[in-house]
Amino acid sequence: MTTPEWLKVAAQRSAQDPASLGYVFEQYRKHEGKSAEELAAMLGCSLEVLDGLSLCRRPEQERFAEHLRMIAERFAVDPRRLAAVLRRIEVLDVLPADGEERTAVRDDSYLLAARDHSSDGETSS
Repeated sequence: MTTPEWLKVAAQRSAQDPASLGYVFEQYRKHEGKSAEELAAMLGCSLEVLDGLSLCRRPEQERFAEHLRMIAERFAVDPRRLAAVLRRIEVLDVLPADGEERTAVRDDSYLLAARDHSSDGETSS
């Protein structure tokens, strides 16, 4: 079965909408140097399924696991691999692009992973 032309066009357009998986896939491919075929293989799906996935909205943060599960079940893709792609782009979306001032990104857009600790185990301010 061949992919309908409308699906290919819609998937290409979805790459311009940051709220869609099409945008996520386009950014991932750009940053990782992957082709659509390589991304589809990584997710364990065909190019036609990848086009269909591209039309989906990104999972909402408040219900990420639930939305991820629904999308993965609907399109029969590995939820862990899809989550890895989504999380990679979420991180890249908040980091400044090469050459941009680091101060251009609002402080509240960063998530702190660790805190400074003094040698006696107390947290420093």
